[in-house]
Amino acid sequence: MTHLTWRKSSYTNPETCVEVARTPGGVLVRNSNAPDDGTLAFTRAEFRAWLLGCKAGEFDDLAEQ
Repeated sequence: MTHLTWRKSSYTNPETCVEVARTPGGVLVRNSNAPDDGTLAFTRAEFRAWLLGCKAGEFDDLAEQ
């Protein structure tokens, strides 16, 4: 795979580190604490739908403890 530029969320802390990278086919997501454990791959449309859902609060209940 070509060189990827990984970007870390501004909400990252030492316990929860999420990174994303743009690829020609879409977006990759990984745990920066364990980058060799694999990635999740999304098309741009899938990633956009997920981001819009997050911004709308559709998944807020999943963060409740």
